Amino acid sequence: MITQRRICAPPILGALLVLSACGGGDGGGSSTSSTPSAPQRGDLLTNPPQEVASYDSSALVGLLGASTLGQLLLSQVYSPSCSITIYQLEYETVGGAGEATTASGALMIPGGSNAACSGPRPIVLYAHGTNTDRTFNIASITAANDAEGLILAAIFAAQGYIVVAPNYAGYDTSTLTYHPYLNAVQQADDMMDALTAGRTALSVVSTPPAASDDQRLFITGYSQGGFVALATERAMQSAGATVTAAGPMSGPYALAAFGDALFEGEVTLSAPANVDLLTTSYQHAYSNVYSMPTDMFEPNYAADVDALLPSTTAITTLYAAGKLPEDQLFNSTPPASQYAAMTPATTPADLASIFAMGFGPNDLVTNTYRLSYIEDAQAHPDGGFPTATTDLPAAAPANGLRQDLKLNDLRGYTPSAPTLLCAGNEDPTVLFLNTQLMQGYWAAHSASAPVTVVDIDSSPTASDPYADFKNGFAAARAAVAAAAVLQGATDGGLNAVLSEYHAGLVPPFCLSAVKSFFDHT
Repeated sequence: MITQRRICAPPILGALLVLSACGGGDGGGSSTSSTPSAPQRGDLLTNPPQEVASYDSSALVGLLGASTLGQLLLSQVYSPSCSITIYQLEYETVGGAGEATTASGALMIPGGSNAACSGPRPIVLYAHGTNTDRTFNIASITAANDAEGLILAAIFAAQGYIVVAPNYAGYDTSTLTYHPYLNAVQQADDMMDALTAGRTALSVVSTPPAASDDQRLFITGYSQGGFVALATERAMQSAGATVTAAGPMSGPYALAAFGDALFEGEVTLSAPANVDLLTTSYQHAYSNVYSMPTDMFEPNYAADVDALLPSTTAITTLYAAGKLPEDQLFNSTPPASQYAAMTPATTPADLASIFAMGFGPNDLVTNTYRLSYIEDAQAHPDGGFPTATTDLPAAAPANGLRQDLKLNDLRGYTPSAPTLLCAGNEDPTVLFLNTQLMQGYWAAHSASAPVTVVDIDSSPTASDPYADFKNGFAAARAAVAAAAVLQGATDGGLNAVLSEYHAGLVPPFCLSAVKSFFDHT
């Protein structure tokens, strides 16, 4: 393992390094002097990279048939055009505080006799969703926890796109001891470093691939990865790099508003785990979330919370061991009497049952901290939530976490490349308000921006280019609800739908919509 590293600029300038001598646009880090140069961001640690596996089209169909998400994809009469070969990337990057570290990821290369599978091909740079498993490796598409990698391989690589997909710093073989979760600058840097490594690997793999880089670049990602994709598009645009198009999906783009909604009672699914990852990330990067964990967290969780996730221990085991509550972010007693109506929030009504799950006696965040957050939100309100004014985060929040959320909020950025946002309006994990607030900002401030918003959970309009995907989603949603009713559900299957919504129902249809968008850009 190489230990000597050189970082040529502070993290706020990291987005620019991908085009500089420091970042190493070709990932080579070579020098004409007799002294070997220090490793550069994007340098491959294993060169050539290790081949993980190869799959022909029939093998891919078999893998999809064994996956719930894959079955939804096959229901769209999907048929792969290409075989694929997957390589494991390991490369140099930076952490949330600008510290030198390593990360890993996947390079997926199409092949086969079909003309769409060989010759110059575009690259898809993909950002994955939130994962609490520190051993996560998106290159292992047969792993039980990686349906996302399988769907990515099937929709893009098996249809003729070269795919580069980082695992992110803090996962798999990375030497970073934490994950810089929703840190816009670091995660964009990580993505661009993976791209540099992937382009280098593409030219040095042991068996030269039939597909080569045609210099078209598409960026996409889901959930956390939707945020990362938009942050990466912003960073590359700022650096003057060319992005052909982007398709972020179901991401928490408007972080400051989303955080305010959470603390004001709209507690989403998996909120305790997400808040743990978020505060750990921001504490490492900015050191201002708390002076000590008990400033924010209940004593029975505070001892472990700042070094808990991601973990090699299954999240279900951590819940069972009392290391983290599964649902209850806040106490069911209001932090002050005037906040009873938001303990929990009851609107929108279709998500009220989800919000209620986030409250109880086994809470993660103390009432004292929640009260201080809400009071700051009321003294320094967000410009998009709960009332639309400036469409931007609060100008001068005093609470440390709110300051960090503002710093990483993506409102204020307008893409110059064609960009599609896809999400579902009843998402109980990443609220649809994130997509709405980005759309609202662009409509009010950048009406000519080349952006498209697709609500996958809506009725198709006349001549709707995404009608097939919306209809497919509606059919899948109805099937989940009907199955729940047959098993005795008395709510028409709503809770069953909500439990599958973010991680199960939306991804294959939004990914297919993004693929169609890329195909026609």
